[in-house]
Amino acid sequence: MPTYSVLADVNEQEIQNAQELVSIWGEVQQDIEEFGGTLLDSYALAGSYDFLLIFEVPDEDTVIQASIAIERYGLDTETMRAIPTDQFGELVQDI
Repeated sequence: MPTYSVLADVNEQEIQNAQELVSIWGEVQQDIEEFGGTLLDSYALAGSYDFLLIFEVPDEDTVIQASIAIERYGLDTETMRAIPTDQFGELVQDI
């Protein structure tokens, strides 16, 4: 399954405190699983974004559904396909 990374920022108008934010992670994971995906990792970040989520889903339609579901929880997201560096090296060699 393709891997995707989501950089997420908290929409402070929708989420008022850290406890509220922590309580949504189980729901986010459940939503991804309902779409046939797997949440591989999630991290709190110190920098331009608040969180990083890494998950696998079957296809591009599913990643769109998962991203929309994540935004329902008050997170603004930027979703990107992640390719392992060894696979990227193989792609570059084929050019």
